[in-house]
Amino acid sequence: MKIKLLVVLGVILLIAPCAHADVEGSLRGLKDVLFNAILPLFAMMGLGFAAFSFLTGNPNAKNHLAYAITGAVIVFGAQSILDLIRRTVQ
Repeated sequence: MKIKLLVVLGVILLIAPCAHADVEGSLRGLKDVLFNAILPLFAMMGLGFAAFSFLTGNPNAKNHLAYAITGAVIVFGAQSILDLIRRTVQ
């Protein structure tokens, strides 16, 4: 009986710090990684693909280039867009 009580107490003590996890900090860290590393990498890959298709004479190269430039502008301006929306809502 005492062992069960100690196990339950131990589990409660171990779960308590998890219940007070900082969700906002985790989301902020995820946003930073996404905007500072992953999205710019994909934008550069898209621009590289568009340039490659343009140099190889692909008939859809102009569309690829337009889509890649539009995507890069959105990706690199994403933080400014979010700040604008945040200020408008507040």
